[in-house]
Amino acid sequence: MSRTTGPILALGTITVVNATVFNDQEMDWRVPVATGLALVGFNLAEKAFPDGAHMVAWTALLATLVTRIEPGTPSPVESAVEWWKNGSRPSAGGGSGPSREV
Repeated sequence: MSRTTGPILALGTITVVNATVFNDQEMDWRVPVATGLALVGFNLAEKAFPDGAHMVAWTALLATLVTRIEPGTPSPVESAVEWWKNGSRPSAGGGSGPSREV
């Protein structure tokens, strides 16, 4: 397994979780397909330029955490903070998790 596999799999997983769990949207099956294609691309790039591909993979992961991918959907960090503040309760704009009264 290459060194870029972990960051790229995390990138795809975070994107799916942000949409489906935190923001209560339908599953976009293009994300897992794109993640698989990115894994193949990064594996090939790592053979030619190992340190550069590793650095770009981690940079892409960090950018995904703080960037809004879709205009109406908060970034994964924004979604997670809002979810945490609400005590894992769904907010008015979506989200999911166990509901409890305070």
